Amino acid sequence: MMFNRPLLFTRLFIMLWCVLVSAVALADIPTQVIQGSSVKLEQFQMGYFVDKTEKMLFSDVQKQEFQLSPNGVSLGTTSRMTWAKIEIENANTTPIKVYLHHPYAYHNHKVELYEVVNGTLTRERVLDMDRKETQQWMYRGSAVFDITLEPNQRKILFVKSQSFSHQWFTLNLYDEDQSKRALLGLYTDIALLAGMLLALIIYNFLLFFSSRLREHFFYACYLVAGGFWVALSYGLLADLFNVYGSITLKWHLSLVAMPIFLLLFMINIFETKKKYPIEHWALLSILTLLICDFVYGLFDMITALNYSSTLAAIMMVVSISVTISMLIRKHPIAPFFLLGHGLFAIFSTMAVLFYKGKAEFTYINSHGVGIGIMLEALVLSLIIAYRIRSLETMKAAQDELKLLASTDSLTQLFNRRHFNTEAEYLLQQAKQLQQPAAIAMLDIDHFKKVNDTHGHSFGDKVIIQVANTLMAECRGQDVLARYGGEEFIILMTNTSIGEAFNLVEQIRQELAKATVILNNTQSVNFTISAGIAAIDLENPILKNSINQADKALYQAKENGRNQSLVYKV
Repeated sequence: MMFNRPLLFTRLFIMLWCVLVSAVALADIPTQVIQGSSVKLEQFQMGYFVDKTEKMLFSDVQKQEFQLSPNGVSLGTTSRMTWAKIEIENANTTPIKVYLHHPYAYHNHKVELYEVVNGTLTRERVLDMDRKETQQWMYRGSAVFDITLEPNQRKILFVKSQSFSHQWFTLNLYDEDQSKRALLGLYTDIALLAGMLLALIIYNFLLFFSSRLREHFFYACYLVAGGFWVALSYGLLADLFNVYGSITLKWHLSLVAMPIFLLLFMINIFETKKKYPIEHWALLSILTLLICDFVYGLFDMITALNYSSTLAAIMMVVSISVTISMLIRKHPIAPFFLLGHGLFAIFSTMAVLFYKGKAEFTYINSHGVGIGIMLEALVLSLIIAYRIRSLETMKAAQDELKLLASTDSLTQLFNRRHFNTEAEYLLQQAKQLQQPAAIAMLDIDHFKKVNDTHGHSFGDKVIIQVANTLMAECRGQDVLARYGGEEFIILMTNTSIGEAFNLVEQIRQELAKATVILNNTQSVNFTISAGIAAIDLENPILKNSINQADKALYQAKENGRNQSLVYKV
């Protein structure tokens, strides 16, 4: 018989490797020897066993082979009932008391502790999150069990962790002082994270109420869902309000709501419905799946949570792909969004792998979603700032266009069209308030001669001089305008005809004293004529009042110019 030696050696190597791996995985669990009174065990070796049947009795569990592992494990969705085994020994000659901490007990259904000495069960405790009478071992979201060790006594601790969906936990051992210290500083980082998200939530809601832009609303809702889930999943709600167990199960729908609002934010910020139909269809497709998962979660939360990790991974791929497409199309917001969402995707992927039991128990992995949300929120704030700046720039441009459309380019006074619009409104207001008002028409005397003699550029200087004097002498309530080539108009509200005449006469006298420099050695004087008419408050028609003031102006010119006259019926 012929042997295939290479194949035989390969098989032998594989068998040997499997034996070695099995031997390491099922090696004896090292005993944690306690010497002295200070105890702070946060990194040590324990064993775990997954009860796939979820029905094993404790006596049967004791006989099982436990797999060696660190004291923090993440085993995914297929290990809802997991047993941990810890061996401890008091090497002191006096009794000591240690405290076993299960800091993530708040997200479990049940936590049970069994103490075994020399193969005999000496004490058992059952902590059911849905039964208040068993919650004396819960403190600020953590399960804390006291364990007494007699001198030179060795105990085996069996901890049963029954989760709703994803199985992950860590177990620590402390003395009384270290136990208090661990509990006091347990959620400081989460409180800081939630506080920063709350500030961003308030800011974006204020932006929405002031601007009515939907992207601010969707982004604020995304932060609300994310902030709520961070506070729920990382124990802050359990710490502050002592809520845990089945009552909080459906609250995890906030994890599904979070990407829903983020996708709506993307649809609005990139305007995909109007400009990018393919990207819009992609975002709508994953949005529909997430909404279906959210609705399904209202009836079967555990199944919905099992699907949520997969949907989150699909959502990240789609959203990153759409953002890259926007970057290729040179959308100005795309680089910011890609940076922020990329950070979120990286840390959330680490968290998804952790929750599925495919990544080791580390702070970054276990808190990946919260870290990702915070980083994304900070970077996407740049998008909000960019949008606000863009809108302000656009508004300033629009205001400038409105100003250009309503003002005379030479004098910077209102033009005829804007004056008519403003005056119509003010006359109706004067009628309602029964306040006197007057209109004055002013015209530069012999202006054609000024232009013909000294040139049009000098004529422009004269017009500017009149405009500057009007702005200097008139009051804030008066409306001024350049009504024609060398003609100006003033609407004086809450002003009697006598007060109007005095104001116009003062302007005329100031202009009569003014000089306009022609060249370095010569200056020119000029005069104006003015006509003033009172507004008929019973029938304040602008056109009629202007005609009356114009007639008074014509009469002033007929009388020899350089004078002010009031219209008389």
